[in-house]
Amino acid sequence: MKAIQVKYLAPTNTKGSRYKAFIGDGISLTIDQDYSLDYPENMMLAAKMLAQKLEWKGEFVGGTLPNGDMVFIMKKSYREFTA
Repeated sequence: MKAIQVKYLAPTNTKGSRYKAFIGDGISLTIDQDYSLDYPENMMLAAKMLAQKLEWKGEFVGGTLPNGDMVFIMKKSYREFTA
């Protein structure tokens, strides 16, 4: 099963808040926070943008890890990911 994990990146002196979506293969994408969205919506947006980059299609199911990161999986069978 393939999963996308999303981590919140706090603002620095030079950059605002960001969200980093990544998969275990080292592939990642970082987006700036959209201040019109709340925390989970920004997390979902980052995951959707990475899924689009990877050409994954489907509906997300997600949950929160103890460290505050979120993980999203696609509602698809494993075969559809490898096809």
